[in-house]
Amino acid sequence: MTSPDSPTLVSPSPCPPPPPSSLPTSPAPSSPAPSSTSSLPLPLSLPPTGEVMVLALGRKKQRALIGLSILPNLLLAFLLSSDPLITLVPPHRCHLPGPLVLNQSVPWEKGERPGDAGKPSQCRQYVNGSQSPVVDCRAGWDYNVTEGLRNNIVTEWDLVCSQYWLVPVEEVCFILGVLTGCLALGYAADRLGRSKALLTSLTLSVVFGVLLCVSPYPSIFIVMRFCLAAASAGVYLTLYITRLELCDPSLRMVATMLAGLTTVAGELLLLAVAVGCQSWRGLLGAGSAPLTLFLCYGIPGVFPESPRWLLLTERSGDMNSFGERRSSSRDVRDDESFTELESEPTPSSRPHLSIPELFHSRNIWKNLCVLGFTSFISHGISHCYYDVTAVNPPPAPLPPRNFSQLRSDSGGSTPSFYWTYLLSVCAGGAAWLLLWATVDRCGRRGILLLAMTMTGLASLILLGLMNYLTETAITVFSVLGLFSSQATASLCILFTAEIMPTIVRGSGVGVVLALGCVGRLSSPLIDLRNHYGYFLHHVVYSSLALLAVLSILLLPESKRKPLPQTLADGEQYRRPPLGRRRRDNVPLLATPNPET
Repeated sequence: MTSPDSPTLVSPSPCPPPPPSSLPTSPAPSSPAPSSTSSLPLPLSLPPTGEVMVLALGRKKQRALIGLSILPNLLLAFLLSSDPLITLVPPHRCHLPGPLVLNQSVPWEKGERPGDAGKPSQCRQYVNGSQSPVVDCRAGWDYNVTEGLRNNIVTEWDLVCSQYWLVPVEEVCFILGVLTGCLALGYAADRLGRSKALLTSLTLSVVFGVLLCVSPYPSIFIVMRFCLAAASAGVYLTLYITRLELCDPSLRMVATMLAGLTTVAGELLLLAVAVGCQSWRGLLGAGSAPLTLFLCYGIPGVFPESPRWLLLTERSGDMNSFGERRSSSRDVRDDESFTELESEPTPSSRPHLSIPELFHSRNIWKNLCVLGFTSFISHGISHCYYDVTAVNPPPAPLPPRNFSQLRSDSGGSTPSFYWTYLLSVCAGGAAWLLLWATVDRCGRRGILLLAMTMTGLASLILLGLMNYLTETAITVFSVLGLFSSQATASLCILFTAEIMPTIVRGSGVGVVLALGCVGRLSSPLIDLRNHYGYFLHHVVYSSLALLAVLSILLLPESKRKPLPQTLADGEQYRRPPLGRRRRDNVPLLATPNPET
């Protein structure tokens, strides 16, 4: 309230000024002569934008918060990338219970395959001097562990032979946990706030991580693994969108690349810790326990709420932390915008989302479907490239499961686990470096189109010409496909976060990540069905990759564009015309992109 004696500032009228010819030629005699300062027009009080909110943090605090959002990725790699280590099936054979049973002629094998008929089985006991099995293996198994963890869930609970089906079931539950966490906690981040969703996910990750490390039975392990995967996925998703919302357009790709390389460093550190501790309980404990330190992000002032999300909620009480930075801003209009925002008397606790408007946002749904479909293909087809060493296959009615099995069936040596793991991790790191070098120069849509094209071509070449290519050529095309598929998957997430409005950004990125998890489900499901259907799996994904290439042409370009806030802003992100002097007359694509 203002007193009657205090001066009152009157904002200028929104009506346009009259033309110069209609202005009076002489001033009114009754009006006093104004001073030189009062004759200046008052600046318009503009509403704050997301970019203004980010700049109000200050450059030093902005970079510090980005660094804090990157650090947890080092430990999240322990929880989200440890599945190959804790489920690795080492070579094994039936244990020797007494002198009458001799299994020395049984070779060390990782498991029985459909083409192993006539060979000694590692799941049976054999009498000395006889190749006919006596009984099924009941005295346990001997393991020849040369790679990975000496004590994982397979060796601890004997998940081989008749119990092997529990390994693919664990992998399926882990992927379903990530899918559930992305959907549920992505929605929570939009409705409750990034900070609350992050703290909730961190707390659940610590609790379920401890319970997982003390699991006494495989069934309890699988349930705890599902819960830990959901909580860890929520931490990753919330940090991803918070980091992006803390960046101005020039820093978005750099911050995302640094976070990706930190995850790659965590995966390399994961392998080093696995070699050192040799126990799956110690490996998962090394990733879960240090996450307790990041609960300090809930202390007021350490890791504040996302400024863009606060702008949607109009929570004036939480704006004070950003208002303290107003003195460093040189723009008077930005200062008045924050003053006007802080003086609003009706704050709300969550952003207002119009469900009918969301259902009628055709362009947002179109972009989400295209990116989700591309993420599904890139994650699903990467399974065809993980085992990259092969030779020409022998004639067989059914193609083998993967390239490493091809080499084993032909008498060659199977690639080691370390070789496959390091190659996959290094391909992911190289993909991030490629995106950092090209995406800001050539655009998101162009590089995504190039990466998806390389993925489809590598898959088609391996599918159709494998019998005619040398081992070196097959290895090169497999590495190329693995590299391009990981680049496509990473760029899909960044692209989604940039074109989805802030009001539904968590849900949008969660949906794209969830569809990627659906693609990843094909690998353990094929293992669960004893590797049948691999050839059809490869054919289907190769065909869909070509359809994804055409779908990417419908996407807009988000390079150096501001992040959209509301659904109306998101509807403005449409595909630019094919030619510079030509506009598309398609209704979905007619609206121009927002200006930079």
